[in-house]
Amino acid sequence: MNTTLIIMAAGIGSRFGGGIKQLTEMGKNKELIIDYSIYDAIQAGFNKVVFIIRKDIEQEFKEKIGNRISQHIQVGYVYQDLNDLPEGYSVPEGRKKPWGTGQAILCCKGIVKEPFVIINADDYYGKEAFVQLHEYLISHSSSPDHFNMAMAGFILKNTLSKNGTVTRGICVVDEDLNLTDIYETRGIQENEHGKIVCDNESVQNWITKDHFTSMNMWAGYPDFIDYLQESFIEFLNNLNNFDPQTKEYLLPEIVGQLLEKNKASVKVLKTNDSWFGITYMEDKQRVQNEFAQLIEKGVYPEKLWD
Repeated sequence: MNTTLIIMAAGIGSRFGGGIKQLTEMGKNKELIIDYSIYDAIQAGFNKVVFIIRKDIEQEFKEKIGNRISQHIQVGYVYQDLNDLPEGYSVPEGRKKPWGTGQAILCCKGIVKEPFVIINADDYYGKEAFVQLHEYLISHSSSPDHFNMAMAGFILKNTLSKNGTVTRGICVVDEDLNLTDIYETRGIQENEHGKIVCDNESVQNWITKDHFTSMNMWAGYPDFIDYLQESFIEFLNNLNNFDPQTKEYLLPEIVGQLLEKNKASVKVLKTNDSWFGITYMEDKQRVQNEFAQLIEKGVYPEKLWD
């Protein structure tokens, strides 16, 4: 079975402090975080990668990674654009913020026609999640009336940054590890007393270090991308009920709405791997050190693609 890795690499990264954080060199031989994700995905069985990028970074992106990766796996590109809206809709005056992860995946409609896994370009996920999600995709199938999906369930304490707050999809699961609720939660950090604090008052009442969290690593089938088209129109129709300058069309919220309507089942596949990424400029050195340690332990070769 053909399977595709979709990599969201169009984000602006305002907290990173300038530059294109997805293209920040992390390995000893100028490897990016994306290099390691693609390497792990290929080993897990994926045979195609589709990059979601912005047109203004296309040339640099292809020079730094795209052209090189195309020697090892089939590569495709789609382009996320603020002005890419359904007929009859326009960007609210003054809006600069991208539409979010839901619109990013919608850009893949007609390009991704096989089972897929979605990841962020600036997050390192570890090997375990790629294997588990690939096994899920090849052992399940799509359904016209009910979306079958899975997500990598990271443990919250393994996904925090020492350099500031993070945004996570905080998950609630049943006894069979099926997702029942997901709360897109900002401002998450561990305080000086070792307690998790966040900006969502209701989540604050029960959140712990050991809760499952989504790192935007989802597995699904092309029918979900088709659904995003109609769902995005619904989002745009309700935009004036929120701040039209900043409201985003986000995957965790989309999945949460499907769960509420009983139109989706999401299996949470637990991974004990530790996340690391570059939310902040201060994260860069830590990530470089993490990869150096993984190379020293033999998890990755020093020259990744030799």
